[in-house]
Amino acid sequence: MTTSTSVVSRRGILNAAMVAGAVPALIPVAASSAEQAPVGALQKNTNTEGGQTVTLAKYGAALRYEDIPAPVLQRAKDAITDVVGAIIFGAQLPWSKMIIAYARATGPGGKSAIIGAGGGNVQAPMAAFAHGAMAHAFELDNLTRPDSGSHPGAALFSSGIAVAQAHGLSGRALVTAFVAGAEVMMRIGYATLHSDEERGFHAPGASGPFGAATVTGHLRGFDAKKMTNALGIAASCSSGLLAFAHSGDGAMVKRFNMGRGAEGGVLAASLAAEGFEGPSKVVECEAGFLHAFCPEWDMALLTEGLGQSFKTMNIMIKRYACHITAHNPVEGIRNLRAEHGFKPEDIASISIAGSQRMATINNIPEPPDALLAQFSIPFCVALSMYRDPIDPRSFDANVVKDPHILALTKLVTMVVTQGQSNRDPTTIVTVKLKDGREVSTKVTAFTGTPEHPLDRAGLKEKFMLLTADHPKAKMSDLFDRLQRIDTETSLDWLRL
Repeated sequence: MTTSTSVVSRRGILNAAMVAGAVPALIPVAASSAEQAPVGALQKNTNTEGGQTVTLAKYGAALRYEDIPAPVLQRAKDAITDVVGAIIFGAQLPWSKMIIAYARATGPGGKSAIIGAGGGNVQAPMAAFAHGAMAHAFELDNLTRPDSGSHPGAALFSSGIAVAQAHGLSGRALVTAFVAGAEVMMRIGYATLHSDEERGFHAPGASGPFGAATVTGHLRGFDAKKMTNALGIAASCSSGLLAFAHSGDGAMVKRFNMGRGAEGGVLAASLAAEGFEGPSKVVECEAGFLHAFCPEWDMALLTEGLGQSFKTMNIMIKRYACHITAHNPVEGIRNLRAEHGFKPEDIASISIAGSQRMATINNIPEPPDALLAQFSIPFCVALSMYRDPIDPRSFDANVVKDPHILALTKLVTMVVTQGQSNRDPTTIVTVKLKDGREVSTKVTAFTGTPEHPLDRAGLKEKFMLLTADHPKAKMSDLFDRLQRIDTETSLDWLRL
């Protein structure tokens, strides 16, 4: 991979090489010709004349449904289906209800539903805000592998459905805009090398407005100039801090950051539609997004493969109701238990080897509440020996008081694997048993990643579990309808 040495700071070249080597070609099954965009119309948008922001804007405006290969469309529909389930589950949670109440109070009179909230429409920005927060309300929404620091469902669908309903648009338009937003947002996320979080920014809150602005602009038929302005404005909506992970409390704001990202993109594009202007080189220029948010970056990743391959295929779907860094450890302990048949009381100690981030930020031995319990690798691993981590109801309000889980959590030690990048989730789980046995497993990709995707049955199982408080037959029909959403001429039916 080539890098732009004039704009890559410090360890950019080295880190970019590691990112590229983590998963071959960044498109997990790159050998599939179906993932290659047709040569022609899109190819003309891959040059960077006018700057990388303009190039991304041109692509985001020009993409058409016919340009998108079938596997990419299906990945987008799977992500949409998945996030609708997460939104419906999230609607019942107290922090979501606070945000829903705010959205209703400040955005009345619109045409956009708040899914799962039960009646009453609001203006599109407030629907996007509510959906983004609800999607991420309980660590259930989809994200990407390799890690781009972005959450496609929370940023793209949350904004897209709000705008599509407000303007009476079709499911086909929504799916196309979703892919356009994913291609722009994920490339910006990759260009950060996830280094924005080294400065304390919450990456999805920083990248989310770019994706939401692209989705909104595409749905509203923007040309390249308006889309460039939308991205220029969206950068000023980038925000969100990781303070909740370091202060030991305030994890509700983690959900808020997702909502603000979706809302910010709708706001940015809505202003651009009225002729409001933003910087045309906002991503790459001095004092632009990458310079301001990131200690290191790689400009080449902004347009790498644009018009030739689809980063949308990197979307992965969570299997467990916990932070993504806990997924490989949880899958590891579950696999070991299934293979060797040990019980919690048989365990003498557990070692989790992984990245520096896993061993520090996600090492919370005594989480004060259920939200931070989901953020704690030791706690999630211990919980998996007593409860089903696939079921979000396992992380109830009293879970942090469970004496059995707390006792086992104290037996979990986090170890840094020297030389492992924070973007590499590889985990080695080692369990020492009281009878003297020691068993170990290495997990590089959990079920739900592009390497090991959930099949339709697995996706439906998760969806039905998340929507279990609603009539089963109705939710089964909703799942099937979401899987063919690109055939729908209207989206007014998508509400609860």
